[in-house]
Amino acid sequence: MTDQDRLLREPRSDVDAADFRARMFRGGRKRRDDDGSREPETVPRAEFRSYYGRPVIKPPVWDHKIPAYFFTGGLAAGSAVLAAGADLTSRPALRRFGRLSSLTNLGLSTYLLIVDLGRPERFHHMLRVAKPTSPMSMGTWVLVAFGPGAGLAAVAELMPKRLRRTLLGRLLLRTARPAGLSAALMAPALASYTAVLVSQTAVPAWHGAHRHLPFVFTGSAAASAGGLAQILTPVAEAGPGRTFAVTGAGLELLASKLMDRHLGFVGRAYERGRPGRLRAWSHRLTAAGAAGSLLAGGRSRAAAALSGLALLGGSLLQRLAVFEAGVASAEDPEYVVVPQRMRLDERAAAKTEQPDE
Repeated sequence: MTDQDRLLREPRSDVDAADFRARMFRGGRKRRDDDGSREPETVPRAEFRSYYGRPVIKPPVWDHKIPAYFFTGGLAAGSAVLAAGADLTSRPALRRFGRLSSLTNLGLSTYLLIVDLGRPERFHHMLRVAKPTSPMSMGTWVLVAFGPGAGLAAVAELMPKRLRRTLLGRLLLRTARPAGLSAALMAPALASYTAVLVSQTAVPAWHGAHRHLPFVFTGSAAASAGGLAQILTPVAEAGPGRTFAVTGAGLELLASKLMDRHLGFVGRAYERGRPGRLRAWSHRLTAAGAAGSLLAGGRSRAAAALSGLALLGGSLLQRLAVFEAGVASAEDPEYVVVPQRMRLDERAAAKTEQPDE
């Protein structure tokens, strides 16, 4: 005889009858189900299991080219902001670094995206329409709007001296500053749109972080760009890069902490296993890089380079941790179903607390 048959069998004694009534009505009151109906509880609530242990939603099919694409896109955006600031404050070495870094990383980011799409023409097809409700469509247009300014400013830096005296050379030099400023204006959108893109999916760890993930990515982009500037520019001109790095690292760590508080149950995907280890090391490297930049980056080229490497490593590991946490949360049905049940229980509890009219 199964437990359900034993529970529903007719009571044969006073003890059995009392037990039967307690199970059926829980002390004389029927249980309110999540849908608001009052039905007797005849069987215990079932333990969570998915269909044949398969994921409830389809996990992302992306590989590690996508977090690399996130990282290089953020680095391109942060470098463009640094280049614009260096241009306005007469820091030629920092300006040259920022412009060349921005174009190089933009090229790497575009290459990684096209390779992941499988066929190059798919990127071209996304330019046929502009859909404001689609983060993918808007992100494609952000890349297109950012690219010409970053490219024109970088070409001006690479132009040989003998060509600078020509009419074309003088025209290019005059347009380099407006082009660099236009790229800097588009940089925040480039740094954060990938976070918006993934957070609008059904992946629990990504969707649950939609309020804070853009700030995490933006801060990480600033920290990585400032870190690379400390490695490749003289200490005397790297002051804005250090400030940029420390500010970005602070924003990234603060947004990550707020994200952890808001995620609730789904936050376990960022704490367990490989994603948890990657994220812990990301925070350690980012904090160490920011501290080194603040305390010794302005006095020693070696300290500045080590701090920059730590910031770059922390930024890359942050993207990898977010990516792998999303994949893990999609593969484990627990992250899909348990939060849904918790929300239903909260709604049911709120209904029972409301006085009957």
